[in-house]
Amino acid sequence: MTPSAAVETPEFTALRSAVSTARVLVVGDVMLDRYWFGDVDRISPEAPVPVARIRKTDERAGGAANVARNIAALGGKATLLAVVGEDEAGDSLERLLIADGVDAQLYRDPAIATTVKLRVLAKQQQLLRIDFEESPSHEILASKLDDFRRLLADIDVVILSDYGKGGLRHVYEMIAAARNANKPVLVDPKGEDYARYRGATLLTPNRSEFRQVAGPWRDEADLVAKAQSMREQLDLDALLVTRSEEGMTLFRKQGVNHTPTLAREVYDVSGAGDTVIGTLGLMLAAGQALPEAMQWSNRAAGIVVGKLGTAVCTTDELFGA
Repeated sequence: MTPSAAVETPEFTALRSAVSTARVLVVGDVMLDRYWFGDVDRISPEAPVPVARIRKTDERAGGAANVARNIAALGGKATLLAVVGEDEAGDSLERLLIADGVDAQLYRDPAIATTVKLRVLAKQQQLLRIDFEESPSHEILASKLDDFRRLLADIDVVILSDYGKGGLRHVYEMIAAARNANKPVLVDPKGEDYARYRGATLLTPNRSEFRQVAGPWRDEADLVAKAQSMREQLDLDALLVTRSEEGMTLFRKQGVNHTPTLAREVYDVSGAGDTVIGTLGLMLAAGQALPEAMQWSNRAAGIVVGKLGTAVCTTDELFGA
């Protein structure tokens, strides 16, 4: 069933019911996204930079935490396994996740600071981003791997959200454990070494990430050849390349499925990849086939890029006619 058929038919009602009981485990790098909103009407006398007078602040769960909150916002059951610091930012992130309905199982590592991305905006334009980040300790990650194996029995789909912050140092072992438990495992990859994701059910690189690993392509046929070659080399069931204004393309052994973008207005693309993989995993957990799950994730992405900052797609927005 596709979004174009989103009416209150028995099939559609059954899908909403299936989503409400779907269980997704999200593991990966979490962060706290902080926003400072202000006005700029002068240049600093100390240096040729704008002076922002802050009027409002906001904070939201980001990274793998944003994947989990997208799943919860759509009515699914999201469990999040991640490492944060023993600090104020970690407390804020946990509080936000609980408020969003996420089962947050956060390990506290006193040796690190919780990853924070601070954005300063004026007139809805980003002036500056400041990042605070450290990698979690090996001991904390090892204990997380043990709990990951324990949680597999009670979930339908696994999502591994890699932001390159060190939270998925044991990603290969996690993929193997999930596949041995017959659980689909979806990965949002990072970096140039995709060999560490070998054996996953699905990878979801964006266009620039895929180009970084596979190299440029001459035309659509060349893109298909590169994508299918990568899928076979990494022993993946499927590869989903999100292509910004070109939509997204699903590559499987059975063939290629493409869907054009549904975004009416692109306001902010930050976090859109989280929405894509979160919606995709949730729909698979609800019993949808991959091509149909891709259609739903494409629709969800088209909704969130019309919002400012790290955002989610709600049940009403996704399932609305």
